[in-house]
Amino acid sequence: MMKPACLLAFLCLALSLHAEDLHPAADAAGFVPLFNGKDLSGWKTTGNWVVEADGSVSLHPREGEKGWQRYDAYIATEKQYGDFVLDLEFKINAKGNSGVFMRVGDMKEPVKTGFEVQILDTYGLEKPGHHDCGGIVHGTGPSKNMVKPAGEWNRYTITVKGRNVKVIFNGEQVIAAILDDIKLAGCPNVGQIAFQDEALPVWYRNVRIKELK
Repeated sequence: MMKPACLLAFLCLALSLHAEDLHPAADAAGFVPLFNGKDLSGWKTTGNWVVEADGSVSLHPREGEKGWQRYDAYIATEKQYGDFVLDLEFKINAKGNSGVFMRVGDMKEPVKTGFEVQILDTYGLEKPGHHDCGGIVHGTGPSKNMVKPAGEWNRYTITVKGRNVKVIFNGEQVIAAILDDIKLAGCPNVGQIAFQDEALPVWYRNVRIKELK
């Protein structure tokens, strides 16, 4: 018979493995990287986005830059995407702010022509809303606050299929929503993927996508 302490450890391990299984494996079929680890080929931006030695992509705001309405400073894919699974990791500093934009129809108006899964330093917040980390901005908040303390890596797996959106955040499903039901009926079904330049440092790595038929 398994001792109580061993049983507890086994259950904790099982729960941990189950949570991790919600994210695709590193060798999951169909995924392709969105950054090549060397330069920003396939992307466009006027912001100071830099490919680091480890292959991650980071934002180094220039002196005097501030605010979030400098849309051309966002980094956006040249290609447009419809249905897909987007898997990525991100890291921010204390009071950090960025966002993952999807299906943006016009990068001159990403807020109005796409939708955003928020990245924000809201660690410890008890009841996160739509504008907190893990939420769909102007849409719906996450069911649970899963963001780690500033300076630690977090992971999103975002599935967009038709009008349905699912967000897995650090091993927990925090959103399963229909765009039309959360006041985002105007979002197109095809568009660019972009990361927000809030003039605050942010890091992205292991960014990959699987297009769905």
